[in-house]
Amino acid sequence: MQIEKTKLDGVLVITPRRFGDDRGFFSESWSRKLLASHGIDIDFVQDNHSVSSAVNTVRGLHFQSPPHAQAKLVRCGKGRLFDVAVDIREGSPTYGQWIGEELSFENGKQLLIPAGFLHGFATREPDTEICYKCSDYYAPECDGAVRWDSVGIDWNLTGDPILSAKDTAAPALADFKSPFAVETA
Repeated sequence: MQIEKTKLDGVLVITPRRFGDDRGFFSESWSRKLLASHGIDIDFVQDNHSVSSAVNTVRGLHFQSPPHAQAKLVRCGKGRLFDVAVDIREGSPTYGQWIGEELSFENGKQLLIPAGFLHGFATREPDTEICYKCSDYYAPECDGAVRWDSVGIDWNLTGDPILSAKDTAAPALADFKSPFAVETA
């Protein structure tokens, strides 16, 4: 398993090994033991699976606030997407900064997004599937969003974005009061 750090502390690109032959491939997409050996010890409790039928579907930027904040391990089950994490930890030297990574069925990459970060994605192919593990259960009272176009992300869309009503109405980052702060010792 290849693990790459990004410019955002705690956000990692994880690429599991694939073992293939003429029948296809096998890949261990998550192993608590293997990740713990790299200092990553997250207790995932829920798996989510979503399909976006159209190219340029943008979902996000979403978060779940404490006490039900979620870390996520995101991968693409089918198709291709541009996955984004944005630091919203007050006091962080990278507050408001983002990273994006193309995740596809072909490249097998995954993005590990800790609690304290916004998450969103844009689809690059029709019928794109996103699969992700969460470290806490969905709690509607803790569900939140920041407007997708208020962070300066280059989504590289090929047409108008397809958005939900929730994502269209979300506040801009400049108007957002984060429930997260950098932990200090």
